[in-house]
Amino acid sequence: MALADTYTLNNGEKIPVVGFGTWQTPDGEVAEASVISAIEAGYRHIDTAAIYGNETSIGHGIAKSGITREDLYVTTKLWNDNVTYEAAAAAIDESLSKLGLDYLDLYLIHWPNPSAIRETIGFEKRNADVWRAMEDAVRAGKIKSIGISNFREHHIEALLKTAEILPVVNQLYINPSDQQEAVVAYNTAHSILTQAYSPLGRGELLAVPALVEIAEKHGKSTAQVILKWSLQKGFLPLPKSVTPSRIIENGNLFDFELSDQEITLIDGLHGAGSLTSNPDEVGH
Repeated sequence: MALADTYTLNNGEKIPVVGFGTWQTPDGEVAEASVISAIEAGYRHIDTAAIYGNETSIGHGIAKSGITREDLYVTTKLWNDNVTYEAAAAAIDESLSKLGLDYLDLYLIHWPNPSAIRETIGFEKRNADVWRAMEDAVRAGKIKSIGISNFREHHIEALLKTAEILPVVNQLYINPSDQQEAVVAYNTAHSILTQAYSPLGRGELLAVPALVEIAEKHGKSTAQVILKWSLQKGFLPLPKSVTPSRIIENGNLFDFELSDQEITLIDGLHGAGSLTSNPDEVGH
């Protein structure tokens, strides 16, 4: 297994098993350089979002990397202020323009229930409308695959009532501290791949003694152990860094295996760090 190895999605498309996350990566030279470093390190899967504000620089990094478009997998996401078919269609075109790409490999609804529409449109109609725009973009060749992020079971159930194209992934806050077992099981039952954003938590997991001990045993960093756990659970982790040495380290996951006992121990670390937010309550 290597960084460029792939999972096969429910539509037959292939997606590299580890992605390079860019949340909180500042626009400009930092974002551009980090993408170039990631591609040089062997990453072939870049994850961004409209709300990150760095799509233009991500696109510059991709262009300067020299890699052919077909060898790269690029994801971006629809932000919460787009609540109609027309707004979603325009947002897709805007992201393509900023990234400097002819097509997106994957496009996600970023959050299922924006606060602005809870008392008016409602998440069911909003998601059905923007999903229809995403489906039409697939048919037009602008997007290869579409998916969701931060969706719980009831959000997915509502979407599936009108969807003509099934979501291929659900990107969730997943790490040893918060494994979201119920929605992960629902994803698996519906052939939806679980992507893990913030796979290292928010930093606090790196000092958990049990993880440090496992890392020392394998001669690896704590981050590598956590990311390996994510892979062995069948998730697709999206580690994020702007430091070239860390970017390389986070991709060196394929020369060791965690034992069943170690996996079970890590599975027992619920609450060792931050927990996810309820998407029906968060204020954006």
